[in-house]
Amino acid sequence: MFKNYLKIAYRNLMRNKSFSLINISGLAVGMASAILIFLWIHNEISYDQFHEKKDRIYEAWNRDVFSGKLQCWNTTPKVLARTLEKDFPEVESAVRVNWPSSFLLSIGEKNFAGRGNMVDSLFFDMFTIPFVKGNSQTALKETYSIVITETFAKTLFGNEEPMGKTIRIDNKDNFTVTAVVKDAPNNTRFRFDYIMPWSYLRKQGNDDEYWGNNSTRTYVLLKPNASLASINEKMKTLRKTYDSDEPKGEMFLYPISRWRLYSKFENGKESGGLIEFVRMFSIIAIFLLLIACINFMNLSTARSERRAKEVGIRKVVGASKFSLIGQFLGESILIAFISGVLAIIIVQLSLPAFNKLTDKILFIDYSNAYSWLFFIGFILFTGMIAGSYPAFYLSAFKPVKVLKGTFQKTRALITPRRVLVVLQFTFAIILIISTIIVKEQIHYAKNRETGYDKNKLAYMFIVGDIEKNYELIKNELLSSGTAVSITKTSAPMTQGWSDTWGIEWEGKAKDDKTDFDRFCADDHLATTVGLQMVAGRDFDLKKYNTDSSAVLLNESAVKAMGFKDPLGKTIRDNGKEWHVVGVFKDFILQSPFFPTKPMVIEGAKGWFNVMHIKYNDKNNMAANVKSTEAIVKKYNPMYTFEHQFVDDEYNTKFKAEQRTGTLATLFAGLTIFISCLGLFGLAAYTAESRIKEIGVRKVLGASITSITSLLSKDFIKLVLISFVIASPIAWWLMYNWLQNYPYRISIHWWIFLAAALTSIAIALITVSYHAIRAAKANPVKSLRTE
Repeated sequence: MFKNYLKIAYRNLMRNKSFSLINISGLAVGMASAILIFLWIHNEISYDQFHEKKDRIYEAWNRDVFSGKLQCWNTTPKVLARTLEKDFPEVESAVRVNWPSSFLLSIGEKNFAGRGNMVDSLFFDMFTIPFVKGNSQTALKETYSIVITETFAKTLFGNEEPMGKTIRIDNKDNFTVTAVVKDAPNNTRFRFDYIMPWSYLRKQGNDDEYWGNNSTRTYVLLKPNASLASINEKMKTLRKTYDSDEPKGEMFLYPISRWRLYSKFENGKESGGLIEFVRMFSIIAIFLLLIACINFMNLSTARSERRAKEVGIRKVVGASKFSLIGQFLGESILIAFISGVLAIIIVQLSLPAFNKLTDKILFIDYSNAYSWLFFIGFILFTGMIAGSYPAFYLSAFKPVKVLKGTFQKTRALITPRRVLVVLQFTFAIILIISTIIVKEQIHYAKNRETGYDKNKLAYMFIVGDIEKNYELIKNELLSSGTAVSITKTSAPMTQGWSDTWGIEWEGKAKDDKTDFDRFCADDHLATTVGLQMVAGRDFDLKKYNTDSSAVLLNESAVKAMGFKDPLGKTIRDNGKEWHVVGVFKDFILQSPFFPTKPMVIEGAKGWFNVMHIKYNDKNNMAANVKSTEAIVKKYNPMYTFEHQFVDDEYNTKFKAEQRTGTLATLFAGLTIFISCLGLFGLAAYTAESRIKEIGVRKVLGASITSITSLLSKDFIKLVLISFVIASPIAWWLMYNWLQNYPYRISIHWWIFLAAALTSIAIALITVSYHAIRAAKANPVKSLRTE
């Protein structure tokens, strides 16, 4: 019997090649889209979930009130780790991880750049990172030990044995390779080429016990059966015990299972995060698959008359309804299997582009038995869903009516088929509207005034000998005509590396905890980066000797401090006094989607990590870069020349939103494509089933236009109904999405009009081919059998 069912299924596929092709390709595209999204979702929900002790690993967070709002952040004082180990018996160990460092690594005469961290010695005991060589317990015991990854070991030493080899750091300290570890997977926050011990950071003088310096991340491993609630209750008073300046601040531990997906806080409470995107894309994946299944349902039921007599005869000779259901479900599972194989091929071909789009390394692990179980289950599920309605619909035919020829398809106003088409296009229109709104929001933020001049402005990090040769490099760049202005800063113009609520000024309220962005710069900052001064002047150390302790304020800082005439006022920060010499217009330092914070830019007594260069626009830019490289290499020969244009760096601020917009466009396109496949098939069947009616109409004088309109209007009505349903849903979804951005667009009426016209045009183009073809057919051929 099973063999017989297979033969019937195969014959039906071959007999209706065009409809079979539409069914298979629609299902394949829907399944491939769902698989890609599920791969992305699996990558996100498995972030840092491979650590063996994950159930006991936590991250330390701060919570305090700033500018009237309860805020949370995950940088902590360096002294916290040892304090937790000392004061909390429930803590097994605490590990600090500093921000990534970019040291120059030298092997003999060869120099290499890498990305690494300095960590406490128990890092590898807390986190599961497989060792290829060496011992996790002793790898970081010595100050001058270094652990490298497999890939970085090959970069440094080729095929030579790396263990025990010497690596020179920044041309001054020799480190010994004590271990080699596996490369970090792509779903972890710990991505590095090398790991160095925290004791080296201490040796450099960069460790401190100041509770006000929240500059590192602290991870905590609790003992088995320790109570998180109890520890968090005690941690509320930890700051008050050790930091008299922070009477309100408190701390808490946050579990590893929630780092990636839930680490967005509002008013001190967890309020979502990346989990919102995971949920959204889960819904999109389900709907894409459902839309593909709807195509199958519609086309199968639309061609029900072709198989009505088969069902009638089978029932007459004794076939039960359940055997018929089984047969039709089996046929749909066969089609799902063929579609599934095609889907895997599509996924493999699409993965490189999808990985680039999502900035991930996604893959299907064919060696994993669970992958095959998922694939088989996925095919069975898809086949059952796609074939469920057609199976019950076809098996319900009455043999008496069918064999007498009195069987007729329904003419009801509301039919399951129409409902399914409306559902398809409703989802497609929601995605069209959402895509337009996302792109408009990005465009709106991109056009926001930055407050400085990004044009021909570049920066490079001060590494190696750049600091000691800074004046020589600066003078040569200026004298050669390569640059028109140069300044040193503490961070790039597009990034805020420091903030503080410890600024003091005359008249400051005792409980005022306004948080300021803190920046440092030397000479001619405003000239170099194009700050818009609204009062006072720029830094000028040659003309004003005291400008090393000068400070510039933005307009928001002046307002926060309550200064009516800020010039000449004195503020205090980190125990130093700074006098105000200028006020500049607010500029975008952080996100262009959020308001500008109060900001102070402190003078030459600050610290510097970056050199900004304003290039001469009279020169070719390539020539400017080449000249800069030659001059910098002359004074800093050990390091590779690297620099970044500020406008390129600024554009990365839109990366997340642009990725969302691109994905929305992609999924909208796929939804429309799959929906149109089904519409194309239904239009073909409609034209075929009404061919004699069309012939009669043509004989009676109907025009091609009127016949085309007749065949198209039913589909257009369904699209319009979809639009009416989709519009309020899309408005609600995007209104809530826009609430995440203080700087946001309004949702305009033209967006919905554009979506309506687009969806109608797509539907018309899809059905018009068969409508026009049927309208132009020779009526003699259509009516010959009458």
